Amino acid sequence: MAATQAQQRAGEFTALATGDDLGAWHTIRRGVHYSPELREGIAVTLLLAVIASAGQVVVPIAVQQTLDRGLGGADGTARTGGIDVSFVVWMGLLAALSIALTSLASFAMTTRLFRTSEAGLATLRIKAFRHVHDLPLLTQNTERRGSLVARVTSDVDQVSQFLVFGGLLFVVSVGQVLVATVVMAVYSWQLTIVVWLCFAPLFLSLRYFQRKLADAYGIVRRQVGLMLSAISEPVVGAAVVRTYAVQDRTQQRIDDAVAAHQAASTRAQGFTAFSFSLGGVSAGLANAGVIVVGVWLALHGWLGAGSLTSGEILAFAFLVTLFVGPVQMGTQILTDAQLAIAGWRRVIGILDTPADLVDPGEQGRVLPRGPLDVRLDGVGFAYPGGPPVLHDITLDVAAGRRVAVVGETGSGKSTVAKLVTRLMDPTQGAVLLDGVDVREIRQVSLRRSVVLVPQEGFLFDDTIAANARYGRLDATEEQIAASAVELGIGDWLAGLPAGLATRVGPRGESLSAGERQLVALLRAHLADPDLLVLDEATSAVDPALELRIASALERLMSGRTSITIAHRLSTAEAADEVVVVDAGRVVQRGPHRELVAAVDSAYARLHSSWIAQRSRE
Repeated sequence: MAATQAQQRAGEFTALATGDDLGAWHTIRRGVHYSPELREGIAVTLLLAVIASAGQVVVPIAVQQTLDRGLGGADGTARTGGIDVSFVVWMGLLAALSIALTSLASFAMTTRLFRTSEAGLATLRIKAFRHVHDLPLLTQNTERRGSLVARVTSDVDQVSQFLVFGGLLFVVSVGQVLVATVVMAVYSWQLTIVVWLCFAPLFLSLRYFQRKLADAYGIVRRQVGLMLSAISEPVVGAAVVRTYAVQDRTQQRIDDAVAAHQAASTRAQGFTAFSFSLGGVSAGLANAGVIVVGVWLALHGWLGAGSLTSGEILAFAFLVTLFVGPVQMGTQILTDAQLAIAGWRRVIGILDTPADLVDPGEQGRVLPRGPLDVRLDGVGFAYPGGPPVLHDITLDVAAGRRVAVVGETGSGKSTVAKLVTRLMDPTQGAVLLDGVDVREIRQVSLRRSVVLVPQEGFLFDDTIAANARYGRLDATEEQIAASAVELGIGDWLAGLPAGLATRVGPRGESLSAGERQLVALLRAHLADPDLLVLDEATSAVDPALELRIASALERLMSGRTSITIAHRLSTAEAADEVVVVDAGRVVQRGPHRELVAAVDSAYARLHSSWIAQRSRE
């Protein structure tokens, strides 16, 4: 049952993260919900768009009036009394004023769109990044890291490009088409119908192309994430690639990812090219149709069509251009929109994925300061799609005690550490700290009281001081130095080229594994936790630093409850109590001396195997 529930949560995450269930309009509504800035001042922006669009048709009207009334008679014949200079000047001034107002409205509209779009997308990016960290490790592991990064970066960038440029063109184009249609109908409703009939095939096929483009560009955005993963992983694991001389295999994997992205993009662009070509054909038919049908109607006077003046014909030609341009541009806007919606859908999919690790917030409990007691009450756990890892574990750790959890690889001991620190929640049972279910404790209180030191402490590309401050952000350099002295690593720190200002490099690779662990212990000491969970901090270090780290650990654990996931049984020997986990169950517990004396017990076999390994070394 637990495995099924975990698998169902992972399946829900995959469906939401890929956005397979989100339609275009639903995606837009959800996007605006997560970025409310996009709604701010929308009425004013649309008003400016109307002004910018309406101003486009003033010039054709002014040209028509100038030709028909300023330079000729109402019937289009030459004026016998000469040119009406006053009227021509007024039309010129009207056209100039129209251009000025249109430019100002367009500038104001563009500025507002830029500002609201970037503000909204900044909010979306921040929310997505924070929500990724709210998801448990179990959920995060269902998707590649490169794909998660792509959702917060390139996918949001794609939405930004559309809203800033495509959105602007869309608003102006729709307004321009509507205004041009109304004015064309005033001049000749018959020719207006001709123009719309020529574009009817394009308009009727838009829904079809929208679906095809949505599917195609959804695949493109997924391929971007896969490509980023294929490229980033070999960069992080460059040492492994070189050590095993698998450059060719790695390059082939990257080439395959790039080729898959190319194929997906080519297919999507094929639909774009076809729709754009259809728009060009429609535009050509519209221009030809206006000329042919216009002449035919003028000659025969069908459907009540009288003869058009030269000014009206020229104005209508301008208006057809104003109509055709946005419609042709609309095919490109449709492409950009589908690409943006595909990216938007992926980001919203992350935000719509429920966070299993729900923070109770103000309604949550606050842990008291001081050593905590820990209880696992009937705890079970299963990873998605796999068998149960832990089975009905019940375990009590008294406040201030040092407990070592040991077991074979894959026995479930590291899972216990993740559950106690609430990096994941159990699929059955409960983890309690001082009698309070961890799910009822405020996250800020939990993270203040409980600290996990992993087997290999991760360091950011910054100074030692900056990495240590992750334990306490307001710590001064004097406090960090004093903390190092308390841990007994002050002399090591003083021996570094720049002391606390020493840069550690990407992932801390400028330091040795042991030195990285010292910084991780310094970080934990600054945090001053009440419960310390250690994933055997000395298992991956060189012997020269092992004693120094062991001494630092002794000082770090003093006065605190500690649970150590022990890979080396020398750690278990120093613990107050040892808990033996085998196949996801607690099979033994007690002091080291008693457990090792139990003949043919799980711990005795582990200890004998460890002694034999030490003797071989």
